[in-house]
Amino acid sequence: MADDGEQLNSEIDRAVAGGQLMESAVKNIHALLGGTSSNLYLRSVSQLIDAAEWSELNDRFYQTLAFGTGGLRGRTIGKIVTAAERGKAGPDERPEFPCVGTNAMNFFNISRATQGLVAYLHDWNRHEKISANPKLVIAHDPRFFSKEFAELAAKVASENGCDAFVFEAPRSVPELSFAVRYLKASAGGMITASHNPPYDNGYKVYFSDGAQVIEPHASGIIARVNAIASEVYEPLPKDRQGKVAIIGEDIDEAYMHRLETLVLDPKVIRKAKSPKIIYTPLHGTGSVIIKPMLERLGFNFEIVPEQDHFDGRFPTVKSPNPENAEALTMAIALAEKENADVVVATDPDCDRMGAAVRASDGEMTLLTGNQIGSLLAWYRTKRLFEKGILNKQNASRGVIIKTFVTTDLQKAIAEHYGLRCVETLTGFKYIGAKLGNYEHAIPDRLRLNYVELSEDETRKLRLEHSSFYVFGGEESYGYSGADFVRDKDGNGAVIMFCEVAAYAKTQEKTIDQLLDDIYSEFGYFAEKNGSLAFEGAEGATKITRLIKSYAADPFPEMLGSKVTNVRNFEADKIEDAEGEQ
Repeated sequence: MADDGEQLNSEIDRAVAGGQLMESAVKNIHALLGGTSSNLYLRSVSQLIDAAEWSELNDRFYQTLAFGTGGLRGRTIGKIVTAAERGKAGPDERPEFPCVGTNAMNFFNISRATQGLVAYLHDWNRHEKISANPKLVIAHDPRFFSKEFAELAAKVASENGCDAFVFEAPRSVPELSFAVRYLKASAGGMITASHNPPYDNGYKVYFSDGAQVIEPHASGIIARVNAIASEVYEPLPKDRQGKVAIIGEDIDEAYMHRLETLVLDPKVIRKAKSPKIIYTPLHGTGSVIIKPMLERLGFNFEIVPEQDHFDGRFPTVKSPNPENAEALTMAIALAEKENADVVVATDPDCDRMGAAVRASDGEMTLLTGNQIGSLLAWYRTKRLFEKGILNKQNASRGVIIKTFVTTDLQKAIAEHYGLRCVETLTGFKYIGAKLGNYEHAIPDRLRLNYVELSEDETRKLRLEHSSFYVFGGEESYGYSGADFVRDKDGNGAVIMFCEVAAYAKTQEKTIDQLLDDIYSEFGYFAEKNGSLAFEGAEGATKITRLIKSYAADPFPEMLGSKVTNVRNFEADKIEDAEGEQ
């Protein structure tokens, strides 16, 4: 084994000379091994060098996993698992240790990220003249190493003078967003890679408003994290360390109490005798909240039993992505067996929801994210007017928010009812930021303890003094119908969609017939989406090259149509309907 220092360096030098190993990878290999006494790191690197696995080494080390505006995301299990990483685990078991590398999701990068985040929270407390310890809420999904990463994040946070509130078991992204606000915390950390493949993991960060971080906090946190080169740190003295508290059912109940307010007409559910619903959490966090909520609200539902348990392998699907028809195969099969009306599915961290419905021809049909979002936007707007919450006098206070790549059908719905439609950049964090703006537009004296006010009380304040958020969403299957969660909410989306299904029943219509009614009234909008995957060091190079080429030399035409205008959302000055860039 190439574990002797001179032999290791010699092998590395030959690989560089032969063009097999990138210089940036060499730099990061030396930095990692020089900054730790971990035998695991040395053994893993040595085993890859002995096997001449240069592509794997480049992927693991060509960069230090950068903490960006979306946090961290990367492989936690390598394409090649070393014997050192495998440890005592069997061939079909999760490796004992995560992937070694500066460009991987592992203990090295979790420690760096948490150190930097906590340092920024201390900076912010000083700026705001807050003497108490910062408070960090930590949640995780059921992915490989998520629990261990969450526990390490809590340890690092507390030893650096931050109080940590850790969920006892896997919980969803929207519940983490809710908990940050409910506990009046400084920030939140979510260990998840959403619906990515099983070998990935990630670390999302939320600020005190419950939304994913944007400027100015994003740059401050990124600078703090990326300045830290080592996982090693000196813990504060015991009397200056933060506490670690375990949270769970108390937050669940408070969150579910708020989720109940998403139902606009409980009578619809009772009158419809409820449509038959099949739900699958795809081995993720969704059933923690969705199962008791559907029971509480009186829906008639079944959960796909094979997918109703936590499993980071996601063994029953190719990808735990509810956008994909394949992920709904088992749920649709159960729907056919039970003659169900609706299938709903959430991804592992339960921020996205996909759906299939029994159409008027009796066949199960998969809905797009734009179709689901438009149904929800239409139903909620229509019902709010029917209930008298919205009217001609206050309609201008109402707002539907969508990302600019989301269907303009939602804009047509908003304009028909006299609501504003605000478009944001891609990413729900920008919708979350808008909700923060609307809250802060309420006079200070009226929004004291805003988080503790009831939904009726906050709605009244928003309608009288600010903007009333009716619905928000993006075409990538993320939706939200209230401001008590500042990220997309798969739990809430399931509740809202099931109410729409119940409403369709009362009208003796199928969901696709409701969609046809919407198209007839507001216009027909269609789209076709696709995606390309580029992995590792080579993939990153391709992405950079493509972006530069599109900016420098835009296409003169697309699919036979002449391109008349190009907007660069990164470089151009573009304002939304509210005058914000």
